[in-house]
Amino acid sequence: MPGRFGSVLHSERVAARLGMWLGISFTVAFVTGLISHFMQHPPGGLAWPSRPVGLYRVTQGLHVIGGLATVPLLFAKLWTVYPKLWQWPPFRSLSHAMERALVLVLVGASLFQLVTGLLNISYVYLWPFSFPVAHYWTAYLLYGALIIHVVNEWAKIRGNLWTREQVDPPETVTARRRFLGTVAAASGLTVLFTVGETYAPLSRLALLAPRDPHIGPQGLPVNKSAEAAGVTTVIHDPGYRLTVTGAVRTPLSLAYDDLLRLPQHTVRLPIACVEGWSAEAEWSGIRLRDLAALAGIAPDAVLTVESLERGGGYRSSEVRPPHWNDPLTLLALRIGGAPLAPDHGFPVRLIAPNRPGVLQTKWVSKVVAA
Repeated sequence: MPGRFGSVLHSERVAARLGMWLGISFTVAFVTGLISHFMQHPPGGLAWPSRPVGLYRVTQGLHVIGGLATVPLLFAKLWTVYPKLWQWPPFRSLSHAMERALVLVLVGASLFQLVTGLLNISYVYLWPFSFPVAHYWTAYLLYGALIIHVVNEWAKIRGNLWTREQVDPPETVTARRRFLGTVAAASGLTVLFTVGETYAPLSRLALLAPRDPHIGPQGLPVNKSAEAAGVTTVIHDPGYRLTVTGAVRTPLSLAYDDLLRLPQHTVRLPIACVEGWSAEAEWSGIRLRDLAALAGIAPDAVLTVESLERGGGYRSSEVRPPHWNDPLTLLALRIGGAPLAPDHGFPVRLIAPNRPGVLQTKWVSKVVAA
């Protein structure tokens, strides 16, 4: 059986180097994934900052683009170690059986995360479960199994990463370096041909990116259109009113023309999607804190911004004090000086710094203070 896997690349030294790169990559993905999750679903006491304005853009870009770059690494690592699947006997002891079961969990969770993540950013949903929930909890499973695996294999990892290569024949060292260089190049090219979906100067190179950040109404991509949201008729209702209710001193009910007569402000902010793309735009509208002051809302109140949509997981979003008190947070009426296109949230949408795009609620009809 060993003769069938005679390549010098099926070695512990190659596996250790690939494992080190994978460990770094999975750590970055795990940390940035937690940031994304807790920005969307903040625990009770967490007040996420509104600055720097592009922090979420960077962390989510790292999460998605770094995840894509992990694919060549993972498959190279699996190819390097797959001969171990044919070891006989398969289990030498109870502890060995547990060790192999842990590796199975690690490999399964890794493939699940990368494959479903890739399909998610490609808008292909082949599963009946909620992708965010499954992705979130599988991340803990993966990272926990990874830590145990590293601890269990530490002696081998240390020996292979920090021993002198001269003990191996020169042709073995050359083959190993060529293989690792090829894998590194594959990951590097994946980044180069994807990063343009969030880093504008490289947008022309974004050949592998699922979305072009410049294609869409008014030069911005759209994930959910007005038609898909079922609001194409109601957003043009001449009786439209934006109401401000809840814990307010003066309830407000404002028509679209009333909103246009309020002091207008212009900011330049990125809109960054959970799927990795982001793009900057010039937004104009009413500062949310000005509207809150007009209604007599306390500075420490929590605001809920609601859409004209009747359903959907993101028909409303919570805006905590650090964000709604920020002068950059607007109820936007215009992009680039023109009224919002229906697909961008006409008549009114929320735009705030350092928040995921799914929380920049479109087709806003109500602000509730609590």
